[in-house]
Amino acid sequence: MPDDPPHRPRVTIVEDDISLLNALSFALEEEGFDVAPFDRGQELLDRPRATDCLVVDLKLRDADGLTLIKDLRELGLSPPAILITSNPDDRCRRRAADTGVEIVEKPLIGAELGRRIAEAIAGRR
Repeated sequence: MPDDPPHRPRVTIVEDDISLLNALSFALEEEGFDVAPFDRGQELLDRPRATDCLVVDLKLRDADGLTLIKDLRELGLSPPAILITSNPDDRCRRRAADTGVEIVEKPLIGAELGRRIAEAIAGRR
């Protein structure tokens, strides 16, 4: 019987910019992650799924990223979460810290985001 393939950490990305969502998904898959992409927060709330790390844009068309993370936690989904945004202000940084969410600023580089995700997942084990 062949060995089972190694576990690929599952990352759920919520980003409403389809081009960025596709680019992040591709880059993270190349880094060895199993990626579940969503372009709307409500879509993930309607079909929550187990994941090793959430990567959520702050400003989604249909949701505030931090509120989405809180809502998912209320549903029992509480993996490490990374908020992606450009130019976070002090209020955003405080809200993220209060929620236990790391901020990664745009523009994003796939390998850097992959490293931060791996560190977040390792910190949970």
